[in-house]
Amino acid sequence: MGSRFDITVVANNETEANRYIDMAVAEISRIEKLISSWDAASETSKINANAGIQPVQVSNELFTLIERAIGISKLTDGAFDISYASMDRIWKFDGSMTEMPSAEEIKESVAKVGYQNIEVNKTNSSVFLKKTGMKIGFGAIGKGYAADKAKALLIHEGVQAGIINASGDMNTWGKQTNGEYWKVAITNPMNKNKAFALLPLKEGAVVTSGDYEKYVNFNGTRYTHIIDPRTGYPATGIISATVFAPQAELADALATSIFVMGIETGIDRINQLPKIECILIDDKGNIHKSNNIEIQTE
Repeated sequence: MGSRFDITVVANNETEANRYIDMAVAEISRIEKLISSWDAASETSKINANAGIQPVQVSNELFTLIERAIGISKLTDGAFDISYASMDRIWKFDGSMTEMPSAEEIKESVAKVGYQNIEVNKTNSSVFLKKTGMKIGFGAIGKGYAADKAKALLIHEGVQAGIINASGDMNTWGKQTNGEYWKVAITNPMNKNKAFALLPLKEGAVVTSGDYEKYVNFNGTRYTHIIDPRTGYPATGIISATVFAPQAELADALATSIFVMGIETGIDRINQLPKIECILIDDKGNIHKSNNIEIQTE
């Protein structure tokens, strides 16, 4: 998935721990084969290859993942959208951009994006992308889903506690060997070598999306690498969004969405969702948080 996964388990001995870790790695590899758009043989690639042509019958697992993704798209008013993969990559965040793309180029870049054009048929588990050239991708939800599946497998196998870290998407269960809950440090985006808060994580996941490494400045406005799939314009105003949720899949999707929705709308939406909290840092370094979160500062 182009992401590093670190797996920690609490076990009786090293041999047992390594056996469990191998199981988790195998499960993550299985998910990658299912959702990869780089693998021409994957179900996802087959859906994309048949865009505008015909529906593709897929496994129940991929079908339900796509259904949930559409549900998150509706929940976020399209700020999250797996058809973002159809977007033309006109923004460059490697220092090579000298001017903004034109309004027409930006509009054209998202012409094929729109979850409303993903047609799912529950009767035969088929998925159809209505527009030719349309694509789906799981970059904003895939590693969270893989972490959830690996965690569920290990719990089923009897592993009492552990952490799955999917490139910063932290998914935990149980307690450390000292009896304490796992603690997660939230990076200070103004100084990424330091943490500004330490929070205990109880049977859940935490995901941070940050733009402090990938952004451009034009006319005094800072544009992040997270693009609004509805408009084609990069998100502005937030430099770090951390979401706590029962599942990493949901936390992953919402952390990206909040960047696009903005501080006020994002926090308002999070406050309406049970068992989900967030911490946002704006481009001035101010901290904003949802209603029911307690920050333990360093």
